[in-house]
Amino acid sequence: MDKHLWLWWRQGEVAIEKEQMADEGRDPAALAEQFDALEKLDDDGQAFQDRFNALLDRVQALPISSKYDEPSDLAGILAARPDGPRQVGKVGTDLQDRLHGAWLGRCAGCLLGKPIECWHTDRVWGILQDAGHDMITDYLWRMDISQEVYREHDAASLLDFGSSIRHMPEDDDTNYTVTGLALVKQKGINFTPDDIATFWMQNIPILHTCSAERVAYRNFTAGIWPPGSATCRNPYREWIGAQIRADFFGYVAPGNPQLAAELAWRDASISHVRNGIYGEMWVAAMLAAAAVETDIKNIIEIGLAEIPVNCRLAEDIRQVIGWHGRGVSYRDAVTKIHERWDERNWHHWCHTNSNAQIVALALLFGERSFEKTVTRAVYPCFDTDCNGATAGSVIGMVLGAKALPAKWTDLMCDTLLTGVDGYQKVKISDLAKQTLELSKSSARG
Repeated sequence: MDKHLWLWWRQGEVAIEKEQMADEGRDPAALAEQFDALEKLDDDGQAFQDRFNALLDRVQALPISSKYDEPSDLAGILAARPDGPRQVGKVGTDLQDRLHGAWLGRCAGCLLGKPIECWHTDRVWGILQDAGHDMITDYLWRMDISQEVYREHDAASLLDFGSSIRHMPEDDDTNYTVTGLALVKQKGINFTPDDIATFWMQNIPILHTCSAERVAYRNFTAGIWPPGSATCRNPYREWIGAQIRADFFGYVAPGNPQLAAELAWRDASISHVRNGIYGEMWVAAMLAAAAVETDIKNIIEIGLAEIPVNCRLAEDIRQVIGWHGRGVSYRDAVTKIHERWDERNWHHWCHTNSNAQIVALALLFGERSFEKTVTRAVYPCFDTDCNGATAGSVIGMVLGAKALPAKWTDLMCDTLLTGVDGYQKVKISDLAKQTLELSKSSARG
């Protein structure tokens, strides 16, 4: 029986760790001999596992030298933030509709990207081009694409996937949103990182988690608790996993981006460091702002005000803002992202920053249209379901459920399946109602 991915290291993680340590300012040359020796070992043997674990431990002992200021502790992050509005005003009477829109938007955006997750642009764009489409305009299995084109691109699975949709299927991008709700219901707004770790072990099977989350879970079971669970033997510590867990912490703190970012920090710090944490804080703060604010650029800026001003994530998002401000076209901006990041490199494909650039791109170039926002989040590829979900959540919060096109929401039949214990099959509208009640509790402190 094959050893399960992420419970057993493979050679790919060696390359990921080498890139990650360089990203954060550690010198890969300091451990070059150990990396070279690992590359000569069979990764199916115990010796490889033991030696890679030892190497991961040595990496953490190396000093960091960087031009960026990237703390992982909350006090350090707060001190490194720029000035910004920590609250953005009172929520309106339409909050229920906005929260419902955010939940629906997250589910619909995730559903759009889910069947093509891990597909590259040559395949996705090739299907569109051969079918005579410039852009995604609907769920891909419902677009005017011939059977022949699907076959030519080995994409018949799209039709199989679409034929089974009677609800939003389980996905980690929605599991964690429900996890946030269930956690706050159980523990209240003053939950701790340890509470989150315990909740995961009690309510989420380990094989329903991925990358950094699975490493953190494994660390919990070995008695390594936050924040050590984020740094111990974790090559994925700045990947997108925390960013996809942000949404509920924005939902439950409407109009209060500072609180949303702090809640997100508590969650992210159990599995991520530096920019991995900042991604979750940025998204949560944006969503808290979007419950009140309607200007997309302002929402992005409010999110940036909750993370260190001199970090790689802020720099990368501001690059996208700059493209938009200078009149760069959407397609040229997509090209620029692909010039910066290699979609066939797993570390680039699943990194917080590459995908955050795509989310910012979709929001800015989406023209306050739900359809344009989610399709422009998925079209660049990379982590399609994650980016569609996050962009859909933000624009869904801005527009509200009543303004979302039925073509994107009706097919889910108000139903979400999850892997979270006690929430295996839930109504999306009920989740929104519960979120509203919890947000009232958080406002009372």
